[in-house]
Amino acid sequence: MATPVIRNKIGVIVDSFQVGVKEGLRKAKEAGADGVQIYAVQGEFNPANLPPSARREWKDYIASLGLEISALVGDLGGHGFQDPAQNRAKIDKSKRIMELAKELGTDIVTTHIGIVPPDRNSRTYETMHTACVELSQYAHEMNAYFAIETGPEIASHLKMFLDGLGSKGVSVNFDPANMVMVTGDDPVQGVHTLRDYIVHTHAKDGVRLAAIDPRDVYGEYGYEAPELDHEKIAEMAETGSAFREVPLGEGSVDWNGYLQALNDIGYKGYLTIEREVGTRPEADIRLAVEFLKRFRA
Repeated sequence: MATPVIRNKIGVIVDSFQVGVKEGLRKAKEAGADGVQIYAVQGEFNPANLPPSARREWKDYIASLGLEISALVGDLGGHGFQDPAQNRAKIDKSKRIMELAKELGTDIVTTHIGIVPPDRNSRTYETMHTACVELSQYAHEMNAYFAIETGPEIASHLKMFLDGLGSKGVSVNFDPANMVMVTGDDPVQGVHTLRDYIVHTHAKDGVRLAAIDPRDVYGEYGYEAPELDHEKIAEMAETGSAFREVPLGEGSVDWNGYLQALNDIGYKGYLTIEREVGTRPEADIRLAVEFLKRFRA
């Protein structure tokens, strides 16, 4: 296959630098990124901690660096939206994160909703469906998106779930590495399957070493496994026996095929670098930026 030519902007998850938001923003600019994604759940970017004046200051500061926000991370952890007792609070907080995103100049909040159960008639499926219908309608009315990260289930099953929500306010943040590492699904085919829903992507790479039940990675309500926890997943991706996250271009993601697939469906959004493991994140991110720039005209 010929090397595809891309025109996508390149982003970086600021938190991947592990140095705080302000310093991470500077490092993203120095690495050559066009934009950034920022966690908006706890800490500096928790909507509850950001009065209007602080929101304007952050927006101005990011613009002063010549950066834009590709998306906010609004992942609330736990079992996603599988636990009916927690959903009201999580839905309300997700809405506040979306409002913050719009104020900061982006239309996208990425999240995990929990593994979509195989049984459409199960109570958990209905619980997730009800929550996502509300979130989808809210985002749609704001001309925005809650973007589900790929990986916990195969692309065809995720599409079936999305098709039933009634609008595209809940869409997809496509992460090819998660698919490769956890379900063994094909990201190239996955792009074509989910083509109508992809609004943001993560640029990450990995390898699958052994089959694993996705519930043992992401957790599931009522299943005896830990709840979704990024530190736990990062540990599994660094030292586990089932899969490993590796620097961009060194894993099993077919980057020529994957980027060509994104071209084929007309995707013009961000390729946002995520690095969750390793002791040299800044060096890995700089190499990832250079790796993606090789595909530019």
